Formats: sequence, C-alpha cells, structure tokens
Amino acid sequence: MDWLMILGVLAVIIPSLYLYTVGVVSSRFPNLRNKRICLLIAHPDDEAMFFAPTVLALTRPETGNHVKILCLSSGDADGLGDTRKRELAKSGLILGLRKEDDVFVVENPDFPDSMTTTWATGKISSLLCSAFAPQLAKSRASNSAPTSSIDVLITFDAGGVSSHPNHISLYHGARSFIAELIAGRGAGAKSPVDLYTLTTVPMVRKYSGFLDVVATLTAWAFGTDMSDKKHPQGLVFMNGAGQGGIFTAWKAMTTAHKSQMEWFRYGWVTLSRYMYMNDLKLVKVKA
Repeated sequence: MDWLMILGVLAVIIPSLYLYTVGVVSSRFPNLRNKRICLLIAHPDDEAMFFAPTVLALTRPETGNHVKILCLSSGDADGLGDTRKRELAKSGLILGLRKEDDVFVVENPDFPDSMTTTWATGKISSLLCSAFAPQLAKSRASNSAPTSSIDVLITFDAGGVSSHPNHISLYHGARSFIAELIAGRGAGAKSPVDLYTLTTVPMVRKYSGFLDVVATLTAWAFGTDMSDKKHPQGLVFMNGAGQGGIFTAWKAMTTAHKSQMEWFRYGWVTLSRYMYMNDLKLVKVKA
C-alpha cells in the first residue's frame, strides 16, 4: 500500500514539476524573434515527429517570426507522395504556420525517399542557394556582403536523430550552403543565415518522454555560451499541456499524417522525448 501511495504521489509531482519547468524555459531561456525561419526536412511527418516543439514555439504570434517548411521529398517510397504532401500542409497549419504556401515540397529524382540513399551534399547546397540566395554569384563578383531571404535555417544534426541517411544528408547540405554564403569572404566572415541543428540523443533518452528534461537542461546549461544574445549558441523548446503544447503536437501527427499512423507510431508519439522537447545547437561554419 505504501508503494502505491508513493507511486501515486510521484505520478502527480513529476508531471507538475515538468510543467513548471516548461514555463521557466519559455519565459527565461533564449528564443528567436522577428526572424525569417526555414525548417529543412527530408520527409513529410519529420516536422511533427521530430521538430514539433520547435515549430510550435517559433510560430507563436508574439515572437514575430515567419516560419516556413522546405521538404526535399514527398515521401513517395510507398506511392503515397500526393497524400503525404497534403498531410504535411495540414500538419504545418496545426503547428502554427501562417498558410499552406509556407510549406514547399521538392519532387526531384536527386532526393529519393530511401533508407539506403545518401543525398549529394552539393545538390542540396545548390538548391538552398537558388532558393534563398539567388544573388550570391553577383554579390561575390562585386565583393559585397551576401544576402539571403531567410535569417535562420533549422535541420537535423550529423546523427539525424534516427540515423536516417536522408536526415544526415540535410545536415551536410545545410553546412555546405552556409559555407557557400561566406566562401571567399576571408577569415571571420559572418553568414547572413544562422544554422541550428536538432540534437541527436542516445536510445534510452530518446524514448524517455518528458523525463528527459533533466538530461536536456543539464546538457544545455553546460554546453551553451550565453554571451551572444542576438545569436544564441543553444535553444531549448518544450511542449506544455493543452493547445499549443503536447496535445497539439500529437494532433499534428495523428490527425494530419493519417497515412503514416501504424501501430508503432503511437508508441513514438507517446514515448519520444522529441514530441516533448527539442534542443538545438548553433553550427559554426568557417570561411
């Protein structure tokens, strides 16, 4: 009986502490404001399965951000490309994007939806340059500062969260894009675009749900330089309860991406810490 009482108390206290922490993080931790932001993903549903806390935080009206999603495949491995594109647009709106046109899906044989294919770094970089820095060649020729139509690019890190080669390819392509922006500008050149990547965590932490909050905040506290307020070295976004929080994240996955909701997906949306929290790191790329 004593053990049942202890478990009952813990079942109340632990979620309460988590929700209190969510409030502290959202009000006191660094955030992005008044930025043009692109979330770069590989497949429809990446935005909900992995980046929901980030998108929900950055699309809040009070931040003044304009968030768009660029997806480099329609996820057509099973012939559901058209369906999955519509699902992505629906999910984006649930997560707070302003309009369907803020979601763009690339359909190009260079970027097949495949668990065994690594996408070419140069091709990803070239696509990003043409999409966000079409005047790059002219600015380089005139030796003027590079410009871009976005301020922030967010994508996977070198681990790709799930080791998916398409995810990992985005990291290398995004780094190459930033390098292109500052190429030939000399040492110390600054990119007009900040690149943030989603931290890959070990398997045990990945499936610990909101209990990963201690490990996440500890890693952030000891690994983040707080001196640059305009370009935070690390960002943490956490989902609380209710509208705009974990229930909205679940809704984006379970109601928008219905074609992907096999039985094991319900385990993911319930247990994955990526549904509850994201920690991002600013990637420094040298000229």
